[in-house]
Amino acid sequence: MIERTLTDDATLRAARPGDEEGILACIQALADYEKEPDAVENTVAALTECLFGDEPKVFAHVVERGGEIVGIAIWFLTYSTWTGGHGIWLEDLFVYDSERGQGYGKALIASLAAVCVERGYRRLEWTVLDWNAPALAFYRSLGADPMDEWTTQRLTGHELAALAAR
Repeated sequence: MIERTLTDDATLRAARPGDEEGILACIQALADYEKEPDAVENTVAALTECLFGDEPKVFAHVVERGGEIVGIAIWFLTYSTWTGGHGIWLEDLFVYDSERGQGYGKALIASLAAVCVERGYRRLEWTVLDWNAPALAFYRSLGADPMDEWTTQRLTGHELAALAAR
């Protein structure tokens, strides 16, 4: 179990039941920032089931300060056929604008790197919007390498259903 004290009496820790509303608020704030304010369909109930159900497949680390969730890292396991082992896919990393500059984002991503090292995972991966210059600069400062030759592909909605029906 991860837990450590950060600046300004903030705490980085694994998410626990009761954090869902704060996590969902961060997800919505991220969607707003990414210019997709109406895209979030997630709910507190869905987060409860996914993060804390019988067999969780999604995990979260949070930064809490003053009783409020001010940053999140939501992740799940991947598998590489090339390395023969697991890795972590960082789905969302978010810290409220008012809380940035405190090292919370770096602490969150470092906590995932620590999980990788502790468990023998060989990769920590994520995507970032190509217009998000502050995030790109932040990730470069951590030593992350862009995967320029790879593009993310996605099937959703009608196309997903049509393919499944074949």
